[in-house]
Amino acid sequence: MSSARRRLDRLWQRGCEFLGTDVAIMGGAMSWVSERHLVAAISNAGGFGVLACGSMTPALLAAEIEGTQDLTSKPFGVNLITMHPLLGDLIEVCGRFNVSHVVLAGGLPQGASIARIKELGAKVLCFAPTVSFAKKLVRMGANAIVIEGTEAGGHIGPVSTSVLAQEILPAVRDVPVFVAGGIGRGESILSYLEMGASGVQLGTRFVCSSECVAHDNFKQSFIKAAARDAVPSVQIDPSFPVIPVRALVNPASRRFIAFQHEVIGRFKAGEIDQKTAQLEIEHYWAGALRKAVIDGDVENGSLMAGQSVGMVSSIQPTAEIIAELVDQAVRALAARESVEAIL
Repeated sequence: MSSARRRLDRLWQRGCEFLGTDVAIMGGAMSWVSERHLVAAISNAGGFGVLACGSMTPALLAAEIEGTQDLTSKPFGVNLITMHPLLGDLIEVCGRFNVSHVVLAGGLPQGASIARIKELGAKVLCFAPTVSFAKKLVRMGANAIVIEGTEAGGHIGPVSTSVLAQEILPAVRDVPVFVAGGIGRGESILSYLEMGASGVQLGTRFVCSSECVAHDNFKQSFIKAAARDAVPSVQIDPSFPVIPVRALVNPASRRFIAFQHEVIGRFKAGEIDQKTAQLEIEHYWAGALRKAVIDGDVENGSLMAGQSVGMVSSIQPTAEIIAELVDQAVRALAARESVEAIL
C-alpha cells in the first residue's frame, strides 16, 4: 500500500470505523433508485449503501431490507423520513432485521425516535442544516451528523456544501460528520476529510452505476447533462410556496412554471380558494419521480439530480466508481508528497 493511500485511510478512519466499511463513502438515499441492488452493490464495493424508505409501508420496507441482506453481508443503512405517519413502525422493522445504522431525514426528529433506534441496537445519523441544529441533534443522542449543501439533488436547503462544511466541521467534533452535496471526484472528498469530515455521501454519481435499476432513459439524461442543467424548482409567487427540489430541466419542469401561473390565476379570479390552489401546485409532481426513474418517461417525470451530474459521463460498475474516487484522492495526496519531498 502506498504512503498516500495510508494517509487517506488515516483521514477517514473514524468514518470507516463508524460505518464498518473499507472506505467512508455513503450512498445517498434516493427514492426509487436506492433500493436493494444499488445499496448492496455500494456495500459490497467497500462503501456504505443506504436504503431509501421514502413512503414505503412497514411491510414493503421489511421486504426491501430482507432483499438487501440476501445480496450483501456487509453493513448498510436505512433512511427514514421523520414525517412518515408510521415512523414508529418503520423503526421497529429496522430493529427486527438488525439494521446497523438508521438515517433520519426530512426534519428535526423527536428524541423518542432517536432513543428507540439506539435501544434496538442501531446507530443514528441525522441531517443538520446549521451549527445549532447539529449541536442540538448531538445533545439528543445522534451518533453522527450529515451535512448536505444546496448542490445536492432532490430536496435542498439554501446553503452551499462548502459553506456548511466551514461552519459545522470546526464546531462539531464529538461525533463523526459526513459531508454531502455536489461531490463527484476524489479530490473533493479529500478536501472535506482534511477539513475534519469523517466521510462523505454521494448520490448522483451512483445513479449511472450498472447495478442501479433506474431506466436507461433516466441514466442517459444524467450522462448528457451539464452541471448547469440541474436547477432548483421555480416558485413564481411567495404566497404559494414551492419546496425547492434540484432536478434536470425538462418539459415537465418548464410546464410547472406555466401550471403555477394558471392555478394562481384561477385563485385570483375567485374560481378556487388558496388552500385548493396550494394543493394543486404541490400535487403537480406526484408520482413524477417514479415516472422518470422506473418508467423512463424523462419528458413528463422528475429528473432529480445534483450539480455533480456534469461529472457523470458513462455507466460504470459501482465498484469501479468507488475505486476511481479513491484513486483520485490518492493521486492528489501522492502529488502533494512529491512536492513536499522536493521542498
